[in-house]
Amino acid sequence: MPTTLKDFETVFPTLVKDLKEHCEHYKLPDQALTWFEKSLYHNALGGKCNRGLSVVDTAQLLLQRDLSKDEFFRSATLGWMIELLQAFFLVSDDIMDSSKTRRGNPCWYLMPNVGMVAINDAFMLESSIYLLLKKYFRQEKYYVDLMELFHEVSFQTELGQACDLLTAPEDHVDLDNFSLEKYTFIVIYKTAYYSFYLPVALALHFSGFASEKNLKQAEDILIPMGEYFQVQDDYLDNFADPSTLGKIGTDIQDNKCSWLVNQALKRCDSSQRKVLEENYGRKDSTCEARVKKLFDELELEKVYKEYEEMRVKDLREKIAALDESEGLKKEVFEEFLRKIYKRTK
Repeated sequence: MPTTLKDFETVFPTLVKDLKEHCEHYKLPDQALTWFEKSLYHNALGGKCNRGLSVVDTAQLLLQRDLSKDEFFRSATLGWMIELLQAFFLVSDDIMDSSKTRRGNPCWYLMPNVGMVAINDAFMLESSIYLLLKKYFRQEKYYVDLMELFHEVSFQTELGQACDLLTAPEDHVDLDNFSLEKYTFIVIYKTAYYSFYLPVALALHFSGFASEKNLKQAEDILIPMGEYFQVQDDYLDNFADPSTLGKIGTDIQDNKCSWLVNQALKRCDSSQRKVLEENYGRKDSTCEARVKKLFDELELEKVYKEYEEMRVKDLREKIAALDESEGLKKEVFEEFLRKIYKRTK
């Protein structure tokens, strides 16, 4: 049975208590302790927790049985470490992007009296990962592997973010700066590694199946799957019904180096290119509507549908060819693909 968000969330208060106790050990004043707790609850809770839940579900699929109470707690703790990593990225991203809301609430830096204290709060969210890792996994032979994995994936995500910010600054539109090569780099490093590969790699270590071969097989399937997920996200930002999607897409106005604009640049003639040059990345709904119209003229919905079928066929072939001799299971990847294929939000 897949883990419910409710079950997963039952573990979080224990981890907050662990982190607070660690701070009390340093005699951290009450005001700062309360602040830290508030930051943890505001920034780590409220999302779908798909990454964290995937650790527990993958561990269960790998072990081919229900987890014991202790196994559930420990695998969920690893899942919460990804959620803390995500929280660290989101708090920072929202400041960099001047975002206003996150998960239906004001962004953390816009909460009363927070402001730029949020930068330090982001650092604390990241450091929390390593405190929990030490508390619960220090005795395991794979402890250093987990530590290196979190450091490596954090750096990969930061490289993706650096490339994204430099390729598409919100206040300076330069379509010559865009390319599908840059786009691919950004999505692989900014999204695919920490959202798709990291949960499975953690579950492989936890279950005792983290052989070099299994980690490589997982990476070879999950990185293209993560890329497909982001392309899908870019497609939905423009073509999905906002009431289904749960938000209004902003990629065009935000000058995002998205899959759609890169496909448009590849296909447009000189007059269509001029429309893009004059309207893309402008905070103006009329300009946005002109770009959307151009996307329709270039039949980008059809282009996406063809891409989706080709990519999913390729992923299914990779999954079918998976070598399960060292304990990796095809079901792990079938489950990931099932969740995202033809999603609408």
